[in-house]
Amino acid sequence: PRGEFWGSLCPPQGGLRVLEALAASGLRSVRFAREVPGLGAIVASDCSPRATELMERNVARNGVGDLVTPRLADARMLMYQSKAQREPFDVIDLDPYGSPAPFLDAAVQAVSEGGLLCVTCTDMAVMAGNSAETCYSKYGAVSLKGKFCHEMALRIVLHSLDLRANCYQRFVVPLLSVSADFYVRVFVRVFTGQAKVKASASKQALVFHCVGCGSHHLQRLGRATSHGSSFKYSPATGPPVGATCEFCQQRHQVGGPVWAEPLHDPTFVEGVLAALERSPGRFATEPRMRGMLSVIAEELSDVPLYYTLDGLSSTIRSNTPSLLQLRSALLHAGFRVSLSHACRNAVKTDAPPAVLWDIMRCWAKLHPVKLERLPDSSPAARILSVEPTLQASFALHEDANPSSRRRGLKRFPENPEAFWGPKARAKPG
Repeated sequence: PRGEFWGSLCPPQGGLRVLEALAASGLRSVRFAREVPGLGAIVASDCSPRATELMERNVARNGVGDLVTPRLADARMLMYQSKAQREPFDVIDLDPYGSPAPFLDAAVQAVSEGGLLCVTCTDMAVMAGNSAETCYSKYGAVSLKGKFCHEMALRIVLHSLDLRANCYQRFVVPLLSVSADFYVRVFVRVFTGQAKVKASASKQALVFHCVGCGSHHLQRLGRATSHGSSFKYSPATGPPVGATCEFCQQRHQVGGPVWAEPLHDPTFVEGVLAALERSPGRFATEPRMRGMLSVIAEELSDVPLYYTLDGLSSTIRSNTPSLLQLRSALLHAGFRVSLSHACRNAVKTDAPPAVLWDIMRCWAKLHPVKLERLPDSSPAARILSVEPTLQASFALHEDANPSSRRRGLKRFPENPEAFWGPKARAKPG
């Protein structure tokens, strides 16, 4: 709705200009025109003559020709022209089949000051560590095959957007970043400011990931130090770890850079939840939207990446504690903990890896592991050979059960059908 979540952005007098750059049948543009108030013009573009013909028929059939203009054009050229003609779009939606990488450079230039950029990526295998070199060629970051890969995918996309925007003295501010089903989708606002672009290096980080126990550490690329009302920017110091892991003596892999700042704007997320409450029954997917947004609102915004329940227990070859037991142990130890919308079994916490492994050592004392079956060089044997310095309590903590779980919200819905995911790419004819 006009002005509801836009903060300092004032919609133009004639309404917002929207570009659906890869529109195919034009379904999303038709829905924009019929369901979103405050829009002045919608351009639905595709480079396929057949798709453009379908768009024209669908626009006419739905009676939205006064708002939606189908265009046969290369999305990149259309956006570059809008920049050259000084006719930016207030909202640009990129939802390609696969990677949006070829369109990001044009998009960060063609969106208006403070405008909204919506980007979808369905090439999850690339961003989840299966093809790290391909990920680097597309997004300028090396992906890792860790338990946290779905959140890392979001951070890779945000890093790539900010990096491309920086070339034009622009920077991004994430509103909402979602990992769902077989894709990730981010919503960012784009601003211009040479001074604030200098802070971008301190917002990116390399990821050091142990291949044995899965411990991870972040290394910022830059450092911003405040001096009164001004900031001084300098290279960061590091690295945060040695060549091998201090817990299991296995090697570290290096990934990234990734976006290391918050993925979401809490005020924006709460605003969307409030809008859902004001319009009950408006959306068929309302239960899922409310559940996922509630988990997102509960996430620790200042803690990048996460561990998983099954990952921690399988590393030491023990049975798995319940979610409430592990959360309680972390809370009793004085640390914060939350879920992550990107993974059902995620444990997002500000506790350092040393505390996590101490808690798991205490768990192994209560549920003994058969160490005689483990090789001395295995991560489990090396971790459990050290006595814990922290005495963990697994008694139920009053804050262990998150609100979204207590209310029984639909937080992690099952796939609606077998083999759920992106189908085969459409073929000409």
